[in-house]
Amino acid sequence: MQDETTDSADQATGSNAPLRRQRGRAALSNADSRYAAHRHQALDDGWGILDDSPEPPATRIEVDHARSIIARNDSPDIPFDQSINPYRGCEHGCVYCYARPTHAYLGLSPGLDFETRIFMKPDAAHLLVEELRAPGYRVSPISFGANTDPYQPLERRLKVTRALLEVLAACEHPLTIVTKSSLIERDLDLLAPMALKRLAKVYVSVTTLDASLARALEPRATQPARRLVTIRRLSEAGVPVGVMVAPVIPALTDPEMESILEAAHQAGAREAGYVLLRLPHEVRDLFEEWLAANRPLKAAHVMSLVRASRGGRANDARFGHRMRGEGAYAELIARRYQLATRRLGLNRQCADLDNSRFRAPVRTGDQLGLF
Repeated sequence: MQDETTDSADQATGSNAPLRRQRGRAALSNADSRYAAHRHQALDDGWGILDDSPEPPATRIEVDHARSIIARNDSPDIPFDQSINPYRGCEHGCVYCYARPTHAYLGLSPGLDFETRIFMKPDAAHLLVEELRAPGYRVSPISFGANTDPYQPLERRLKVTRALLEVLAACEHPLTIVTKSSLIERDLDLLAPMALKRLAKVYVSVTTLDASLARALEPRATQPARRLVTIRRLSEAGVPVGVMVAPVIPALTDPEMESILEAAHQAGAREAGYVLLRLPHEVRDLFEEWLAANRPLKAAHVMSLVRASRGGRANDARFGHRMRGEGAYAELIARRYQLATRRLGLNRQCADLDNSRFRAPVRTGDQLGLF
């Protein structure tokens, strides 16, 4: 894999030409940002250029000059109020990712740009120290992975997430992580001691146990069987670990819900959650393109069930409805989940995190405390 570092002021690729399925990429198109002043359309001028097989697009690393690192929310259906996203965009390339539309705010496409133009925050650890030192800072667990995966492939080299965890470990600040990457095992030297102090909890996201389907849906994420190994290793290291069956895709992955929960439980997961497929903004078109190319015989049935659980629409953004849906199909999924978790004993005892240990980061020159 080749990549290059550029400034975030670069212009968008600006093409909505349909692309062939390419190894390691899920999106089939790269439509202009919905905020773009102009629209581009690829036309065949007779020279046959559109018939040529394009080279797989390389990943580009770009710099995000963030002024703050902790994002806050007051959404009533989200179980945390603080989160950190070390990266914008995600090389895992999950075609269903609800975070894809955020690339439009950068003037880029939620399609191929989202999985090939990744913005990293080199000053993340420094910014975190400054925010944790603020006089009015109030402690609550910080969530990683709420938007894009903190352990996407580039993290192996860039170590932005690692630097953030080192700050939180040093000041004994609680955190939660959601990931679908085995790279998290690298940081067990930080997470295991934190878990002993009730400062860390991890959820591993598993969409399907079918390796072939996973390769098409989430091409650069860790394979499902390997994620189960990660659950086992986290559990053996003493880190409270759960499984997120997310997203549940109607008629495509929903038959696997019980199998995923059981496999994760056998691997050591003691908590669980699920999210019904969400298709906000451009994600709907990207997902429908993916269905047409990868599961054409199921496409109409999948989208019919999606709309049946979203009030006749492809997406329902209302609080309290967006994660679970509504209607007969959504209720069936909820009931199956409840029966499976009860049978397996999942969520009987959920790990609580300790906010009382936190001490603001110390900086050279600070006055020492009296006691």
